[in-house]
Amino acid sequence: MLHNPEGMPPIVSSVMARIERRLPYPGQILVRQGSRVEPEDTIARTLKPLPPYNVNLARVLRIAPEQLERALLVQPNSKVEVGQILARAPGIFGHTYQSPVNGVVMEADAQTGYLTLAPDPVEQAMHAAVRGVVMEVRPYEGVVIETLAAQIYGAFGVGEERSGVLRLMALEPSDIVRPEQIDARSAYAVLICGATMSAAALQRAVEAQVRGIIVGGLEEAALREFLGWSGHEGWRLDAHSWQWPAPRMVPDLPLTIVVTEGFGVRPMNQEIFEQLSLHDGQEALIDGHTILRRPLRRPRVVIPLGRASNAQLEPPSPHLRPGVKVRLLDAQHLGQTAVIHALSAAPRRVASGIRLPAVEVIAADQTSFWLPQSCVEVLG
Repeated sequence: MLHNPEGMPPIVSSVMARIERRLPYPGQILVRQGSRVEPEDTIARTLKPLPPYNVNLARVLRIAPEQLERALLVQPNSKVEVGQILARAPGIFGHTYQSPVNGVVMEADAQTGYLTLAPDPVEQAMHAAVRGVVMEVRPYEGVVIETLAAQIYGAFGVGEERSGVLRLMALEPSDIVRPEQIDARSAYAVLICGATMSAAALQRAVEAQVRGIIVGGLEEAALREFLGWSGHEGWRLDAHSWQWPAPRMVPDLPLTIVVTEGFGVRPMNQEIFEQLSLHDGQEALIDGHTILRRPLRRPRVVIPLGRASNAQLEPPSPHLRPGVKVRLLDAQHLGQTAVIHALSAAPRRVASGIRLPAVEVIAADQTSFWLPQSCVEVLG
């Protein structure tokens, strides 16, 4: 899991990052404290339970539900194998039913005619996903890996932690990557894109075995189409919070997406684009897990670096002050970069009519205007 403390700048050029790798279920840890690991190294294993398998056995055998117990050739709690005959209807030409899975017979319901099987769990391996040193081992749970890295935080994302080589797909932050641009050279890569991507381009990335996408913005309709959501019923919107649909509604995505700016066609912030471009061709870890309420958690891209003497051991604690470069977060200027000119000594009335702590910023075109302090983000 990757966590972004509140106040963390969207760009951290060099910091000692601690990355927690946690098993979804208790399992076996395969590395020791102090071990050096590479992204593809297997560091832990666990057994993942599968959902129960239910079948209307009475209908399959063409018998009444109350005849189910007589037709069964196995007892509840008995172990079965794929292809094993579990039941046979009466008569010479009676229908039979073979087990579709290896597992255990859980229940045969004589009232409904249903048979329930519990499939055997499957082994699931967890990879390091990043190059670094194991600093902490949590028995049966996971490890904490430390690595010197550059980090980019996004606005929101989807998908689990994955590693791949960064591949620059856009020449400018405002470029739009088309489906035909994504070819076999993009396999197992994390693509650095521009302002947005269509649902067709995202689907093409899946077909090309892309592991991750970093993009400035996504149209809400394109994201719903890609995820297979037909409507808005999965979203929860209210006066106090916003969150993604429930986990059961989100499919197991074959790639991870990090959006740096927000919904819509949003050119990627120039500073973020340049930082990512600087590391084109390097290994990176991408994580799309997003929580937009306390405790805040933003998606992140971690790019391991070589050891350097000028690296920060602790994350920076940015402060608003004149001369600091910031990214603008209001709807009108989202993603633009500006410089703070002044801070209000007292709450100031802003465009909405509300009095708030504010900052005066100077944009790239040398125009100056006031914004609420919550609408600016210090760049690292």
